[in-house]
Amino acid sequence: MTVLLATTVASCAHEKPNDPTTEGTSENPPNILFVFTDDHASHAISAYGSVINTTPNLDRLANEGMLFRNAFVTNSICAPSRAVILTGKHSHLNGIIDNRLEFDGSQPTFPKLLQAASYETAIIGKWHLKSAPTGFDYWRVLRGQGPYYNPLFLTPEGEVNYTGYTTEIITDLALGWLQNERDPERPFMLMYQHKAPHRRWEPGPDYLAMYDDIEIPTPATLFDDHTAGNRTSARLQQDMSIEITMDEIDLKLVPPRNLTDDQLEVWNSAYEPKNEAFREATLEGNDLVDWKYQRYIKDYLRAVAAVDDQLGRVLSYLDESGLSESTVIVYSSDQGFFLGDHGWFDKRWMYEESFRTPLLVRWPGVIAPATSDAHLVQNLDFAQTFLDIANVDAPTEMQGRSLVPLLRGEDPANWRTSVYYHYYEYPAVHSVQRHYGVRTERHKLIHYYNLGEWELFDLETDPDELTNLYNNLAYANIVADLKAELIRLRQLYAVPEVDPDTEAELKPLQGSSGNNLRGSLQALSELRN
Repeated sequence: MTVLLATTVASCAHEKPNDPTTEGTSENPPNILFVFTDDHASHAISAYGSVINTTPNLDRLANEGMLFRNAFVTNSICAPSRAVILTGKHSHLNGIIDNRLEFDGSQPTFPKLLQAASYETAIIGKWHLKSAPTGFDYWRVLRGQGPYYNPLFLTPEGEVNYTGYTTEIITDLALGWLQNERDPERPFMLMYQHKAPHRRWEPGPDYLAMYDDIEIPTPATLFDDHTAGNRTSARLQQDMSIEITMDEIDLKLVPPRNLTDDQLEVWNSAYEPKNEAFREATLEGNDLVDWKYQRYIKDYLRAVAAVDDQLGRVLSYLDESGLSESTVIVYSSDQGFFLGDHGWFDKRWMYEESFRTPLLVRWPGVIAPATSDAHLVQNLDFAQTFLDIANVDAPTEMQGRSLVPLLRGEDPANWRTSVYYHYYEYPAVHSVQRHYGVRTERHKLIHYYNLGEWELFDLETDPDELTNLYNNLAYANIVADLKAELIRLRQLYAVPEVDPDTEAELKPLQGSSGNNLRGSLQALSELRN
């Protein structure tokens, strides 16, 4: 079974490929395979330099295509990320600002536009947008989040139950459609969407003992002191710590509830001896946190390994069927994830581990092998990229940019120098305050607008984001410039002022240029209150 991730790859400079010979044209457009996973952090991919696991099939995509080093999301949470990708619009315009809302399928999406351009479109796997999929000739999607074992799929004909491991079942269905269901006379666009490695990171039967005989390296910030470094009070309100938040199901101290008798027997034979050893050890303090981290990260990486293996199945099929040369593969995730970084799991924050997403693209004849790109790109760009690959015009309401020039090895002079982010889901699970912000190549400014608090990080000197420089007067000019850029981006993307305190914070900067602000410490002090 094969699992793929959709990612966007970027680099400051990369080798340009030779003139393409197999690039799609309007008469013969390429197939598109969009492989998407859930919560796959780029630092759990060996092509991105992971020190905790290897992902040979994802690495193959990187070696045969392009890896984007600075790919980011607009809103680090499942449903909003998916809606942004479908529509090419920020959350406040596509209607999905959090996981609690239903997607309006009547709005323009890239699958609809490809379908209208004679592509055969299909989605198989996780959908997670509450409404029925639109713009697809074929769809088989998990109900809601879906379980790791024995999933129920929604189809146009009704509900269908399957027995087995979901990562493998999704791949079986994807391969079945590719082999037997599609029209070979039409180009296809398949969205191959995995649940894994989303919480609760349940490994498949073949992976239950993987990593048992090794210790996974511990992140440097596992025991992060969130009261240090002048950081925001929002960090103290979060509920996603490995130490406190993880429950018995997360830690596999009790088995999943929906296993068959045979599956339960295999599960218990793998976990019960390890759980008994844990109970006898009576760990406390940092030793207990270390144990929880090892249990969590091994299960997470087991889920990732299954995805990578399933991707291998799909790549093999494309090779054997002669489809590899005519198929663009995009691999990414709906967002990143904390792998013990800052002592956390989950996502939501604008911090790098959550904000970044993997993006790998293979396009034979167009992308030079083993290239990387460091331009700032976002999942906002995916829709226009897919349309551009297919030579289909994008609606003017889409807010991203096609990545095709980057894929061709070009270095556009007017490429963006900053990206905008906005997280909305509060109050809600994990208790992460609403915030928005701007990131440039070196700096990041975050505004927790309901708290009236700001954070500034220098990503070159402080890549782990441990020291908030917002009130450091040596950075006053940078704060001023970033606030001006934040206003520009909010105007560019037609972001409404959602709270009265937001209006008060930003109004003094309206109409001001970065140059005029550089010497205005008085204006900055007013903004900081």
